[in-house]
Amino acid sequence: MITTATKRFVIEMHPKDNVLVALSNLAAGQVVEHNGQVYHIVEPIQSKHKFYTEDLDKGAAVYMYGVLVGTTQQDVVKGSLVSTSNLHHAAEPYAYRATEYQWEKPAVIDFANKTFNGFLRSDGQVGTANYWLFIPTVFCENRNLDVIKEALHHKLGYAVSDKYSKYTQSLLEAYENGTPIDAVDFTPSNTPHVNRVFKNVDGIKFLNHSGGCGGTRADAATLSALLAAYANHPNVGGITVLSLGCQHLQVQDLKNDIHKRAPNFNKPLYIFEQQQTESEEALVASAIKKTFEGLIEINKFERTPAPLSALTLGVKCGGSDGFSGVSANPAVGYAADLLVALGGKVLLAEFPELCGAEQDLVDRCETEASANKFIELMRSYDALAHKVGSGFHMNPSPGNIKDGLITDAIKSAGAAKKGGTSPIVDVLDYTEPATKPGLSLVCTPGNDVEATTGKAAAGATLILFTTGLGTPTGNPVCPVIKVATNASLAKRMKDIIDIDCGPIISGEKTIEQMGIEILEYCIKAASGEITPKAVLLNQDDFIPWKRGVSL
Repeated sequence: MITTATKRFVIEMHPKDNVLVALSNLAAGQVVEHNGQVYHIVEPIQSKHKFYTEDLDKGAAVYMYGVLVGTTQQDVVKGSLVSTSNLHHAAEPYAYRATEYQWEKPAVIDFANKTFNGFLRSDGQVGTANYWLFIPTVFCENRNLDVIKEALHHKLGYAVSDKYSKYTQSLLEAYENGTPIDAVDFTPSNTPHVNRVFKNVDGIKFLNHSGGCGGTRADAATLSALLAAYANHPNVGGITVLSLGCQHLQVQDLKNDIHKRAPNFNKPLYIFEQQQTESEEALVASAIKKTFEGLIEINKFERTPAPLSALTLGVKCGGSDGFSGVSANPAVGYAADLLVALGGKVLLAEFPELCGAEQDLVDRCETEASANKFIELMRSYDALAHKVGSGFHMNPSPGNIKDGLITDAIKSAGAAKKGGTSPIVDVLDYTEPATKPGLSLVCTPGNDVEATTGKAAAGATLILFTTGLGTPTGNPVCPVIKVATNASLAKRMKDIIDIDCGPIISGEKTIEQMGIEILEYCIKAASGEITPKAVLLNQDDFIPWKRGVSL
């Protein structure tokens, strides 16, 4: 809780903590008072970073968010900076133990009768968008997808604004006329999709990837399950598949996985195999023509009211900073709790960024089977990472560390806040679908794109993506909403940020107030009333995960 007297200086995340977070830059010699305690700052503490609240001997335990986040590597003094030179990652061991977790649901009376306007599918799923999807069974078809994308996007109104083409043309004209190119100004524009031919088709998306052949058969099988999940995604209205023919991932394997996931699958599904066609031109032309016919059909779909319980919300963080666990993540967590209380689904993933928060999550699992599945997935994943010379403890990036996330446990304890406080109803391995209302854990890497790719495969129809440093990550079929941890980022990168949680840091708004605003934004985005920046910019990132080699 930020008190009126100290909100400009520090915040304590949990009474058990022996570090405080600086909310603004603190100078050496500055005196800070918090909860009746006086702290003499012995060295400069930058905003987002932490300082010790007591003298500690080498090897002492350091706590933040109420959990162990590291051990000191040398004696430290009260008021000194927490840094990589004096703190090393540490986390408590975890195990299943019988508990009766009690959850205090947030009040949802203001949302009780609200709906969103989505696309109702024949299987009862409700999409927040209506996309046509191109799937290559193998990387050999990526170039054909690029050719088709260029043709369809520009002619049908789905291309990002041609501002860069116009700028290049202006530079070319200046060069040809002998005019200094420094005199050519770039004109910003952010008005894509203004001439969309099919008004009820939100986009044509392409899942270019590097798999399907050349790797292990297990990799091909995982890729098939992933692509099948995308084909059956509620935001997808129809699919075109391009195959070479001789690759590991055969078309029949993909079709089998699609029908395994959705036995009554009935979306338009057009398949083209290059080695069975007379020429590359014939393949591309046929795929374009058949897809055009499909676009005409799915353009007949219209948005209709659906209950908020039909939403599936993925929660993600990337480009995290020292404020991620202070503002945006807990605000998103409150929005997640609201949706769970309304009967919706929430997906928390990024297993390397749950390191140190495991016991809390285990204790919140509704069944012993789910708890044990989570434990097994965490331990086997970390073991695979160690086999290639890494481990969860090596997750924080240089940017994370520079902005205050000194150990993986500090990063993870803050990252876990995105999932809120509700019970965990299920634990899903990679590509498994979320079927139960409530909060589910989904096994993915922390890697931004691999994680969003996995969340969409589990069924997320919107993704809330918190960031303190800024990131352009998006997803082809699941709209990604960017939530800034601080006002400076929201102002500096306003072209990619949708929601600013900076008012939590300044004390202008509470976590609960921001959480309510975030859910209200989600409802508008799900209804097509607001288009997230990542969607406007066609930030369609897709990277399948190869197990054990990514954090």
